[in-house]
Amino acid sequence: MSLEEKIAKIVEANGAKLYDTEVATEFDDTIYRVYITAPEGVSLDQCAEISNELSPFLDVHPPVQGAYRLEVSSPGIERKLTKRKHFEQSVGDKVKAKILGGEKIKGVLKSADEKGIVVETKEGEKPYTYDQLGTVKTYFEF
Repeated sequence: MSLEEKIAKIVEANGAKLYDTEVATEFDDTIYRVYITAPEGVSLDQCAEISNELSPFLDVHPPVQGAYRLEVSSPGIERKLTKRKHFEQSVGDKVKAKILGGEKIKGVLKSADEKGIVVETKEGEKPYTYDQLGTVKTYFEF
């Protein structure tokens, strides 16, 4: 079982789902971020509880070499879609995408499967394979 799968089990035991993990460097500090989601939204208390459970586990199974800071949070309402499961979980959401080659699109994510995605734009439905996609993010209009 991978480290990410073990982290997912701890997150799920606390009523949330693992969205993603990332390692970032800010001002010479290494940060290990764990992004979680929940159907009713993610609370600060839930992030703290999961952080308190993950911390001793990660002390024994460090995710990175050397010192790091652990952060547990929601990926936010506008989030990057980088994995197939992110696309599948975001069907029905509004997305902005940069397609390799320079095209930019905006629309509703209609479907996602093992081959790629379909986005409903003003011009109609447009299919893309995952290897055609550059940066893809959900967005929210106020």
